[in-house]
Amino acid sequence: MTCPDSDHNLSEADDLNIHLIVSAVDNVAEENKDQPKPTPFPMPLPPNTTPAPKPVFMPGMSHRTEAPAPTSTAIPVPLQNHEDTASDEPTKTNGEAETSSSIELPRLRLHIQDIGHEGSSVFLSAVNASTVLKTSIEDISKHLYTNPTFASAHSTTPTPTRIRPQPPPTRSVTLILRDMDGVAYTTGSDLDSDHKEIHFSLRYIRSIAASRQTAEITGVVTHELVHCYQWNGKGKAPGGLIEGIADWVRLQCDLAPPHWKREVAGGWDAGYQHTAYFLQYLEERFGEGTVCRINNKLRQERYEEKPFWTELLGRPVEQLFEDYQGTIEKKKE
Repeated sequence: MTCPDSDHNLSEADDLNIHLIVSAVDNVAEENKDQPKPTPFPMPLPPNTTPAPKPVFMPGMSHRTEAPAPTSTAIPVPLQNHEDTASDEPTKTNGEAETSSSIELPRLRLHIQDIGHEGSSVFLSAVNASTVLKTSIEDISKHLYTNPTFASAHSTTPTPTRIRPQPPPTRSVTLILRDMDGVAYTTGSDLDSDHKEIHFSLRYIRSIAASRQTAEITGVVTHELVHCYQWNGKGKAPGGLIEGIADWVRLQCDLAPPHWKREVAGGWDAGYQHTAYFLQYLEERFGEGTVCRINNKLRQERYEEKPFWTELLGRPVEQLFEDYQGTIEKKKE
């Protein structure tokens, strides 16, 4: 630590005050010069190091391939809960939609572990890292945290209500490109869970077809960034719903790979694009902002399947999925 120059940093009043204090101390010292000197009190030294806390945010791998995998993908561990102090009370509105969103742009970092890897060259030539991260966060804010005006599908209240969604307090996001299996995953940093890391496979980036590189990289980054900004029902939401919301945002951004299609195999919580299309059906059926409401309800309360869906949309999720299956069968016919 360096000491500031008193000639440049102290006002005349401060200088006078210090002079008076020093003078008073000198007078006291003169009066007590014959008294025995007290034993100095030893000052404890600060510790040499402070251990960093261990990460507490650790979802698993979010796998994705150029074509649908024939086997099911492991569901990652849900995101860590965050406490927030925002009011959960809905506000009345006269029909004007609230347009502002509540995600503040965090500190963004890019870390390339092997600049000589072919995947690094593909990434750097296909996207601008700062642009793709910023744009993806803006898209997440638009689809999950912009307050739409709506009336509950089963509400008897004639006046629409407005939700007040609040994102988790993510303070920084570091995109790490490294040679690894799989596609990508999101985790908390060693500092704490408010600082997120997205690990993206250079091997996978290298394998992307040239015509798909920009869209696929942007889509994967968008999906993983959703995991930095979504809620999980106090840790109890199904992993398929967590992954489905992430792919639903990707779907809304027109970043769906060509192999994605509407399927009902595996149930409503099969995850990824399977659940994403089901959520899109709910959005179309119950109105814009439905998935935003789902995410916000996952912030407000511990997830319990039957009351969660019944309170939100007026019927059990299994019934909603049966209705969704019916629409797919009609389209096939």
